[in-house]
Amino acid sequence: MTRTTGSSGVELPPDTRGPHSHRLGVIAVIATFGGLLFGYDTGVINGALEPLKADLGLTSFTEGFVVSILIFGAAIGALVGGRLSDKYGRRHNILVLALVFMVGTLGCVLAPSWEILAVFRFVLGLAVGGASATVPVYLSEIAPVERRGSLVTRNEVMIVSGQFAAFVVNAIIFNIWGQHDIVWRFMLLVAVLPAIVLFVGMLRMPESPRWLLSQGREDEALAVLKQVRSPERAEAEMAEVRALADEEKLSQTGGAADLSVRWIRRLIFIGVGLGVFQQFTGINSVMYYGTQLLGDAGFSSSAAILANILNGLFSVLGITVGLFLMNRVDRRTMLLGGFALTTTFHILVGLSALLLPDGTAKAYFILVFVVLFVFSMQGTIGPLVWLMLAEIFPLKIRSFAIGVCVFALWIANAVVALAFPPVVNALGIAPTFFIFAALGILALIFVKTQVPETRGQSLEKLEERFRKEYA
Repeated sequence: MTRTTGSSGVELPPDTRGPHSHRLGVIAVIATFGGLLFGYDTGVINGALEPLKADLGLTSFTEGFVVSILIFGAAIGALVGGRLSDKYGRRHNILVLALVFMVGTLGCVLAPSWEILAVFRFVLGLAVGGASATVPVYLSEIAPVERRGSLVTRNEVMIVSGQFAAFVVNAIIFNIWGQHDIVWRFMLLVAVLPAIVLFVGMLRMPESPRWLLSQGREDEALAVLKQVRSPERAEAEMAEVRALADEEKLSQTGGAADLSVRWIRRLIFIGVGLGVFQQFTGINSVMYYGTQLLGDAGFSSSAAILANILNGLFSVLGITVGLFLMNRVDRRTMLLGGFALTTTFHILVGLSALLLPDGTAKAYFILVFVVLFVFSMQGTIGPLVWLMLAEIFPLKIRSFAIGVCVFALWIANAVVALAFPPVVNALGIAPTFFIFAALGILALIFVKTQVPETRGQSLEKLEERFRKEYA
C-alpha cells in the first residue's frame, strides 16, 4: 500500500480501512448538509419568483433586489465566518450556521412584505457564505491527505444537489398547490429540514483536530484523530501537525500581520483569482437565469422551464465525474482542461446565437452547448476551486484567507448575477457569451502562470513549500 510523505520528510503510515473510515464518512455526510442548504437556498428563489411577485407585489427592481441580496449577504458571511471559525472552531461555527439557516428560512416563509423578506434573505446569505467558508476547511482538516480531494468535493456535490433538489421540489409543490398565492412559502419552508439535520448531526461530530492543536488542546486533537484514523496513523499525523504548530509559534505571521508577509499575500492573490475566475465562467448566470436564457434562445415559456431542469441534472452529473477524477488527475491539469472546455462552449453558444436563423434548431443548439458548459464547469472548475482554497493556506490563517477569497468569489457572483440580464438585453446572447469566452482565456493564462500544484501533498508540506517558493 502506498505511503504518504509528511512535511518532515518521514513517510506516514497508509490510510488503512477500518471503523474509523466509517466514522469519517458519517462526519462528511453531516457536515456537507451545509452545502445542501447552500445549494437549496440559492436555487429555490428561481422557481418561487412568479408566485412571490404576485403575492407581495414585486416590481422588477424589488424582484432583483430580493434575489441578489442573498449573494451580498453571502459575501459578508464568508468574510466574517472565516474569522469566527478561527476564533471559536469549525464545528462551533457550523452549529451556529445551522441555527442561522433556520432563523433565515422561517423569517422568509413568514415575511409579510418584500422588505421583511429581503432582510431574512440577507440573513440566509450570511449563513450561505459562512458555510461556503467553513465546511471545506472542516473537511480538509479532518480528512487524510489521500482522501482530502474526494471528501472536500462532496460539499460541492451537495451544493449542486441542493440546487437540483430546489428545481424538483419547486415543480412538485407548484403542481400540487400552484393555485395558491402563498405556494412560494411552502417552497422555502422545505429548507428547514436539512438545517435541523445539520444542527442535530453536528452536535455529535468532533472538532477539527488541526484547530484543536492550534489552540494547545493536544489531547483532544489526538482523540479526534484516533476517531478517524488508525492508531499508528493518528500518532504520526499528530507529530507532523505539532512540529508545524511549534514553528508557527515562532513566526511573525498571524492576525493583521499576515498581509505584510509576501508569500501569504501571493497565496491570497492566487486564491482570490481562482474564486473570481470561477464565477466569471458565468455558471451562476445559467443557474439563476437559465429559464430566461433558453426563452431568449427560442424556446416557449413552458419548454424553457422544462429544459432548464437539464442544467440542474447535468450539474449533478458533472460534479459526480469531477469527484471520480479528483484524486486521479493533477489539479492544474483539471483546471486548465476545465477552462479550455468552458471557453470553447462559450464560443459555440455565441456562434450559435449569432449565425443560426431563429427557430427550433437554434434553440436546441444553444441548449446543448449550455448544458455541456454546465457539465464541464461542474466537473472541473467548480469543485476544484473550493478544494484548492482549502489546500493552499497555512493553518494559522486558513479560515481568514479562505474568507477573503470566498468574499471576492461572492462579489464576483453578485456582479455576474446583477449584470447578466441587462447585458443580454442590451447586447444579445452572442456578445454576452463572447465576453465570458474572453474572461476564460484570461483565466487560462492565470492558471498556467500563477497556480501551484497541490495534489497528493499534506497541508503541512504544502505550507513548507509555499514558504520557500514565495518568500
